[in-house]
Formats: sequence, C-alpha cells, structure tokens
Amino acid sequence: MFRRYLYNHPNLKTRRQELRSFATESEKKLWKRLQKNQLGVKFRRQHSVGHYILDFYCPEKNLAIELDGGIHKDRQEMDQYRTRTLAIHKIKVIRFWNEEITGDVESVIHKIRLFSFTPPKLGGEGVV
Repeated sequence: MFRRYLYNHPNLKTRRQELRSFATESEKKLWKRLQKNQLGVKFRRQHSVGHYILDFYCPEKNLAIELDGGIHKDRQEMDQYRTRTLAIHKIKVIRFWNEEITGDVESVIHKIRLFSFTPPKLGGEGVV
C-alpha cells in the first residue's frame, strides 16, 4: 500500500484539508514566502507521503519542511524516526521551531535556500 499511494493517499485527503484550514500562524507566515514559486521552485503545503502529512514539500528538490511547536519537544524520537523513514524515499527534511518563523522568517528563508540550492560537497558530505 505504501508504494501504490506514496503521495497524497486518498484516505488522508480530509485530514490534509483540515490542516490547511487550521494552519498555525507560523505555517501561514512561512507559506506566504514559499507559495507561488517565490524561491524558484514549487512548494506544496500539507502534502502526504505514505501515512505522514508534511507541512511543506518541494517535489523538485525532494525537500520537506517541518515546523515544530511545543508538543515536538516531547516527540523528538518520533520525529527522528519520521525523518529516517522519509530519507528511505530520498526526501530530505529540514525542521524549524515555530519561534524561528515568527521571530525571523527571513533567516529561515535563507537557511531553506542554502539547504535546498547548494550542491552537496564532494566526498558525499551533505549540506547543513
């Protein structure tokens, strides 16, 4: 089942719509900067991969952006497992705390650009 509906499984459609409708202030603020190809690539919000719903996803770069609030402080092991699972499908995950978005969204945009548009170093070392 995971392969057949790797992206946007029909069973998650209602949940994805709910998450878009009740977006956090941080999600709204970052989405204003990611939407309409402002970084030169298309991002989708509340895009599902397998049974995970990603806050933001760029298919061209295989990049997921996840925003974490207070609840994630107690869920770090689960978040790390999720990141490893997505990596199996060649999806890179970059995480930001909500406070980073509300405090300095420009710095976050800069980090996203560095992470997604800088080629990997020779010798197999990744960026960031």
